[in-house]
Amino acid sequence: MIEVLCLGKIKEEYLKKLIEDYETRIKKYVKFSIKELPDKENILDEEELILKNVDNKSFIVLLDIKGNKINSVELAKLIDKTFISYPKITFIIGGSNGVTKKIEDIANYCLSFSDLTFPHGLFRGVLLEQIYRSCKINNNESYHK
Repeated sequence: MIEVLCLGKIKEEYLKKLIEDYETRIKKYVKFSIKELPDKENILDEEELILKNVDNKSFIVLLDIKGNKINSVELAKLIDKTFISYPKITFIIGGSNGVTKKIEDIANYCLSFSDLTFPHGLFRGVLLEQIYRSCKINNNESYHK
């Protein structure tokens, strides 16, 4: 099972369609869900929401600009190897103010896609595309290049 835990709702229709498309594609390979949590004014309130919604049996991947930078093949390997020991992988996309140290501390792995800052909805689409790409790579199917 792969879950994306994120703060905020997607407002733009074109991003909703992009995300729905990749969600459908991913579900052909693995059980998948997106859990949207409401944005909060206070980062500590967001921390509380995240902690309430994280499964303690899950391998937690925090998306953070300070995280490890890996390529698509390495992400596919990370996902594949993680499923050997964990039944669930949870990707956490924090709010616009980032996440607290407590959230950083519960993460098993911290991942950065770039030093650039992305709009939340666009980044969610990029994350789903990379999860889909990982599924294709791990199933030895063409798409990757």
